[in-house]
Parts: sequence; C-alpha cells; structure tokens
Amino acid sequence: MKSIASMFFAIGAVFALVGMIWGIQMSASQDHTLSPAHGHLNLLGFAAMSLFGSYYALSPQAAAAGLAKLHLGLATLSVIILVPGIVMAITERGEGLAKSGSILAVLSMLLFLVIVLRHPIGQRHS
Repeated sequence: MKSIASMFFAIGAVFALVGMIWGIQMSASQDHTLSPAHGHLNLLGFAAMSLFGSYYALSPQAAAAGLAKLHLGLATLSVIILVPGIVMAITERGEGLAKSGSILAVLSMLLFLVIVLRHPIGQRHS
C-alpha cells in the first residue's frame, strides 16, 4: 500500500488535473460562472491535499496513526461533495450539498489540527 503522504499527493494531482482541464474549458467557452467551484477544487483539492501530504511526509508518526487514514478519506470526500455542491448552488439547484461539503471540509481541517497537535514535526516520541 502506498504511504498516506503519497496518497494525498496523488489525489491532489488528480484534483489539480481536473481543475486545469475545467479552467481551460471555462476559458474556451468564455463562461466563468462556475469559477467559485473551480477555485475550491484547486484550493482544497490540490493545495490543501498537497500541504497535508507534505506534513505526513515530514511526520512519520502522524502518518502511521489511524487518524491519518480517516483524514485522507474525510478530506477527499469533502472535495467530492463540496465542489459539485457549489455548482448546484450557483445554478440554483439547491445548497444542501454545498453546505454538507463545507461541514466536511471544516471537520477535515479540525481533524488535521488534532493530528498536528498530537504529532508536532520534529518532536521525537519515545
């Protein structure tokens, strides 16, 4: 099985690729209506996932903890739910999915904070 850090980077790269293709499509069509969803895909899907992966690469104890796998799942799920939810909200098809995805994103970041506080980088556990 790949390391948690590698999984965060791989998933982040997939989200970045989708975001880049989507950005090209928006540019070609001259329709930037969905740019807020595109921005969240890039920010949470690529930037945050890459930062999470960097932390886990620098903190092997945190990466080995069970919470790291939960964090990976929660962070990924939040992007998968939030981005289409923003699209639905912008196109006036309801805000429920965007709200749910937002809550998941906050919970993902809260879990990351807990993990960072439990496993500071550079601190050795005996």
